[in-house]
Amino acid sequence: MHRARQQHAGARSRERRHRLAHEAARLMAEGGIHDIHQARLKAAGRLGIHDDASLPQDQEIERALQEYRRLFSSASHADALRRSREAALEALAFFAPFQPRLHGGVLDGTADAQAPVQLHLHGDDADAVQRFLVDHRIPAQARSRRVRLDRARREDCPTWAFHAGEVAFELTVLPSNALRQAPLRADDDRPMRRASEAQLRQLLALEPPRHDDA
Repeated sequence: MHRARQQHAGARSRERRHRLAHEAARLMAEGGIHDIHQARLKAAGRLGIHDDASLPQDQEIERALQEYRRLFSSASHADALRRSREAALEALAFFAPFQPRLHGGVLDGTADAQAPVQLHLHGDDADAVQRFLVDHRIPAQARSRRVRLDRARREDCPTWAFHAGEVAFELTVLPSNALRQAPLRADDDRPMRRASEAQLRQLLALEPPRHDDA
């Protein structure tokens, strides 16, 4: 009897996680929310589900968002994503002195047309990025982003936000040693997915061209 109750509770928790993940994905796709944590909390509030066991992890929401894009997105979304990835490729080359890596929605395919291209830059002189931006006459807004560098360290890392044409960019400056060991995801101990210029170029080579280029 006790085991049956546990199985029922587990099945109920999985069903709630599934509902929450898909509601969070819908909010991100339709509501312009780019932060997974914010989408998760808003979805939980809308569905009235607040127990921790029912809250989906980031990767569950990402999978739900990718499924949502496949089912409901038009060719224009695919074109916008490829355009953002092409802009990211140029940025990876431009910021090569800082050994950049692409991460976030543009890499994993969950980004919409308004989502920023997110790059990690690496170096132990955080001011070097600011000088680089000034030297190239790129007006950028200074921000800060809390990053899990490893299981023991969380740091507020300097971040620079700017636009190039219609594309938004977000640069987060990490210590040099974070190049070899990617920061951890916000909700678990798995390393963040990242891509170098060569890896992104390979990804683009596997995709169909934009419809306006066909």
